[in-house]
Amino acid sequence: MIIESRYNGPPGSGNGGWSAGVFAGAYGVDRPVEVTLRRPPPLDTPLTLTDGDVYDPDGHLVAEVRPAGDLPAPVPPVDPATARAASAGYPGLVDHPFPGCYVCGPDHPDGLRIFPGRLPDGRTAASWRAPQRVTAPTAWAALDCPGGWAVIAPGRPYVLGRIAVALDALPEPGEECVVTGRVITAEGRLAVVHTSLYGSAGGLLGRARATWVALPPESRP
Repeated sequence: MIIESRYNGPPGSGNGGWSAGVFAGAYGVDRPVEVTLRRPPPLDTPLTLTDGDVYDPDGHLVAEVRPAGDLPAPVPPVDPATARAASAGYPGLVDHPFPGCYVCGPDHPDGLRIFPGRLPDGRTAASWRAPQRVTAPTAWAALDCPGGWAVIAPGRPYVLGRIAVALDALPEPGEECVVTGRVITAEGRLAVVHTSLYGSAGGLLGRARATWVALPPESRP
């Protein structure tokens, strides 16, 4: 397994959702799994999976992959027009802790460009045009950042710590999708969020439960 540099999240490391999707695919079970990131996934580095644990070449534990159990009910959808309007108000266009993020970074030259804006009820929503090549890690990535932006605030960056995903189907290439997210709990440095991905006809494609971790002040960009 190699996380190519184009799939970055914070500088020098892989996007959490994409990396977790790659690790889940290598785990190879036909049921939802949960991936816990133990350190930032390194880029362009051969990684190995042994008994559900992902290691770098120096033997450091990068991630753990385990069966997920039951996942929560989906975050309710919104219509595409509402999602587009929310994306237009995406706060990351003005203040983004990692503007080069593959999923939600406005400065990434070839990213997914998922820009989740806040709805009046506190949920996030984004309109997303699926790329021409769609894989399971693409969907995992799409289910990542929209949940984080339900809790990220100016001067309060978070990174993904754990994510469990259930995929029902992949979006079609070029399909306009809607992603929704919401905060379930936020205590101290930890926030639990849920996200859901819907196709152009409104059908549920996938859902996720994730734990995001606020960066300590000394490590913030």
